[in-house]
Amino acid sequence: MIVPIYNEERTIRTIHEAILSTGIPTEIIYVDDGSTDRTPKILTEIKDREFVQVISHPVNLGKGSAIRTGVDKSSGDIIILQDADLEYDPREYSKLLAPFKDSSTQIVYGARFKSHAHRPFYLPHYIANRLLTFLTNLLFRSHLNDMETGYKVFKRSIFNQLNINSSGFEFEPEFTAKLLIRGYQITEIPISFNPRNYKQGKKIKLKDAAKAVFTLIRIRFWN
Repeated sequence: MIVPIYNEERTIRTIHEAILSTGIPTEIIYVDDGSTDRTPKILTEIKDREFVQVISHPVNLGKGSAIRTGVDKSSGDIIILQDADLEYDPREYSKLLAPFKDSSTQIVYGARFKSHAHRPFYLPHYIANRLLTFLTNLLFRSHLNDMETGYKVFKRSIFNQLNINSSGFEFEPEFTAKLLIRGYQITEIPISFNPRNYKQGKKIKLKDAAKAVFTLIRIRFWN
């Protein structure tokens, strides 16, 4: 499991306990992406088990960089991406991992829009998410429900084939586009979701949606 983190002092203890309570991860890698609040100190306090690692970037490099660092340091065959806030519930792990009982399963996404078990989205984010998923399906002839989901579960061997370069939030479209253009099958599982707003620490901005559009088009036509 990889948990990219940037300035999440308010939620990191809670999400850590939630992850541990599932009893599922055999490896937890926290990648602190240059946090400037109390996150680094808290991470040293919760690193109390052998299977918990903390890796620190000296400066903020972006979510994509944090994920790439985490994958590079991981040893497991199957990796779950977990955001450090409280939008995604670790109690969903068993559902997300269940498809891997079939050896043909390659990638699993937690689809927020397939489930009604969530609070209303912040409208601009909802629109951006739906448009980006629509554009992904249009460009790659796919049938995804939620391209931008933070819950992505994948085999490490597949990730290593993709040559992911993104440093920021454009990781999501690059990862998805490179999977689809190579013919990998993405299985979507409905999940609950607890969206937060900017006052609560939401970091992704509408400018990131523009970067995502460019990333999708670039990979479709110039990959």
